[in-house]
Amino acid sequence: MELEKLIEVRRNLHQIPELGFQEEKTQTFLLDYIKQLPQEALTIETWRTGIFVKVDGKRGEKTIGYRADIDGLPLNEETGLDFRSVHQGRMHACGHDLHMTIALGVLTRLASDPADHHVVFLFQPAEEGPGGAEPMLQADFLKQHKPDTIFGLHIAPELPVGSVSTKPGLLFANTSELFIDFKGVGGHAAFPHMAKDMVVAGSSFVTHLQQIVARRVDPLDSAVITIGKMEAGTVQNIIAQEARLEGTIRTLTPESMDQVKSDIEKLAKGFEISNDCHISIHYGSNYYQVFNDTEAVQSFKHTVDSSSYEFKDASMAMTGEDFGYMLKEIPGFMFWLGVESEAGLHQSALNPKEEAMLVGVNLVEAHMRGL
Repeated sequence: MELEKLIEVRRNLHQIPELGFQEEKTQTFLLDYIKQLPQEALTIETWRTGIFVKVDGKRGEKTIGYRADIDGLPLNEETGLDFRSVHQGRMHACGHDLHMTIALGVLTRLASDPADHHVVFLFQPAEEGPGGAEPMLQADFLKQHKPDTIFGLHIAPELPVGSVSTKPGLLFANTSELFIDFKGVGGHAAFPHMAKDMVVAGSSFVTHLQQIVARRVDPLDSAVITIGKMEAGTVQNIIAQEARLEGTIRTLTPESMDQVKSDIEKLAKGFEISNDCHISIHYGSNYYQVFNDTEAVQSFKHTVDSSSYEFKDASMAMTGEDFGYMLKEIPGFMFWLGVESEAGLHQSALNPKEEAMLVGVNLVEAHMRGL
């Protein structure tokens, strides 16, 4: 598949973003495309709203895994493109439309001319939430055709087209959603002594959360606690009976994640006493760190150095990616693919340069054939 076809496929996928485990139109589109390819070397199986495709290798001494995520984000698109999302409040603002298209491009080539080794493509749902990688690992298909190594890519708006970037070891952080609910006693604004004000409790809790990072986490380690949303109260003259905080935790080690959560829970117990209220904590989706295998990265760097493209050393990021669960079980790596967009990831104006898809297809195919 060359650039013109890649663009056509990507634009079709871009118009139909769907949230995690709701990717029914996306799955249908992918299946329709895959079933038009030569089928002699292919084994296709669906898993929830995702898809497995195995391409039998010429020798088949080992199995290579390649993952592409397929879900979109709950965001209104503001690109003004002719092929913008037709699903109100949904957008491929993290580049998963490109991820899928690149995987289809490589699959198209291998279906006609298989690599030496078996290749399993994982079209994975729910990367943005609630998390599809960890349960997908338990699928019978993957147990029967477990890869010896696995890799995947993520677009990088800040990098130029023709460049890729990664590093051995830790690439992305451990992440966890954070939801904290406060319940007190509401009342009239004129009689605060007769109520238990959850605006005051919730606001103070946000401030105290930062002391966990500043005073409980090793300065040589790193952690981030961000509260991005706070809801409380109904009108201006009623003391709020309830409040809700929504945020995220990010750490560089699993141990730090456990410590931060433990400290949040201890803080909550103290606040329950001091504010005479009830506090409940839920962690939502948790993603394991993306930790790249050193030999796998070195092998990929050799692939890039043997091409006309540019390899750049990456830095660690507090980004979260559920591909980390796959790398926890199977050695491999993730790399950044330069796409040159002024708007960044998860922004409503994200507009990657489409010629980057051919770079991705060429490098992924070359690496599969070189392993």
